[in-house]
Amino acid sequence: MQGNMHGKVLIVDDEPNALKVLAAILREEGYTVFKAVDVAEAEHTLGKEDIDTVITDMKMPAKDGMQLMEFMAERYPDIPVIFLTAYGSVDSAVHAITRGAFYYFIKPPDYLKLKGILARAVEQRGLKREIEALRRRIPGGTMVRIVGATPAMVHIFETIEAVKDSMSSVLICGETGTGKELIARSLHYGSVRRDKPFVAVNCAAMPRELIESELFGYEKGAFSGAFSRRIGRFEEAAEGTIFLDEIGELEIPLQAKLLRVLQEKEIERIGSNKKIKVNFRLISSTNRNIPAEIAAGAFREDLYYRLNVVQIQVPPLRDRREDVPLLVAELVREYGAREGKALKIDDEVMKAFLSYNWPGNIRQLGNVIERAVVLAKKDRITVKELPDDLKHCAVAEEPRPQVRTLREVEEEAIVTALEESSGNKSQAAKLLGISRKALYKRLSEME
Repeated sequence: MQGNMHGKVLIVDDEPNALKVLAAILREEGYTVFKAVDVAEAEHTLGKEDIDTVITDMKMPAKDGMQLMEFMAERYPDIPVIFLTAYGSVDSAVHAITRGAFYYFIKPPDYLKLKGILARAVEQRGLKREIEALRRRIPGGTMVRIVGATPAMVHIFETIEAVKDSMSSVLICGETGTGKELIARSLHYGSVRRDKPFVAVNCAAMPRELIESELFGYEKGAFSGAFSRRIGRFEEAAEGTIFLDEIGELEIPLQAKLLRVLQEKEIERIGSNKKIKVNFRLISSTNRNIPAEIAAGAFREDLYYRLNVVQIQVPPLRDRREDVPLLVAELVREYGAREGKALKIDDEVMKAFLSYNWPGNIRQLGNVIERAVVLAKKDRITVKELPDDLKHCAVAEEPRPQVRTLREVEEEAIVTALEESSGNKSQAAKLLGISRKALYKRLSEME
């Protein structure tokens, strides 16, 4: 059985024989075991290795086991800690458990029980990591499918289907709020990489001084505040997809580093000269006119060609108004399900949605509908639930009179005149301003 299948365990104990015996037992179980004789060495190992569980003695020279657990609670809160001590007492056990320890053993332990507790601890850490990965994949816990039936959207669906399994880079262009990240997620979760990580990085939302360390990671001590090693987003996306949202916000020096990563498929953490091979699929997006940025000297032309192997242009909502009813229905269904409401849309509301210009695109439409669903008191969304700027669009227009033919107007006048004269044709002709003979002719033509 391969060690990594059972996880990595760090044993901390100042007694060499105790370390040796427990390490041998756990290696036989398939664990990868690291040893430390004091807290300082344990902290060093935690900074280098991705440890799944720590088993530590309580009393040791210098810092003790409780101080190690306090250090881990601050830096590595998801790693379970199991205490193993020869100086146990009820008070110390209670104290450790209430401070967050996973379990507490008195030496010599029941090794069968210890192995069972350790397996649960490693499993718990794995579950926490999976949950965190799912949260990253599905921000907010919901996923909205791409909706649209206009030719532009049909073309996008066809492009997604054609390139989803390719390793070629994709650049998604469009205004803010048009759903570029949703398209990136569709490319990933519809592909053969769907079970691998999807890592999204918003280049516009991240401080410039942090984005390099966020993308490439860093080693312990690489800069002030680098207390431990951290892998970057490219490494997190290994075998999966990394989505660089608003890539036009990257500064020129970082663009050069990104270009090298795309060419070589390898990264260097900050504070290290070691090159690490990483296999990933890159999808990026921008709301900027990148060719204009190149002309202005704000974006590298060679990087643009690397990113723009396949381009998807997402239209603004005002250019696909025919899709508004579909989007509204989908969003009302989604938010209605969340709020436990089954709602219909008043005609005036839909009229407002169709005439509004939507400068914030689908994101703005979603916010408006979420607000309306929350505020709706009965089974309908009415104009009352709309923001003021949309209420103005809901004012009903006066119906324009329908154009009628001259023959229709003439026949209606004759019928009215006959009704007014109780069928007296001479009197009706006089009301119409025509001769009695002319009235008879018109009546014969109407028959």
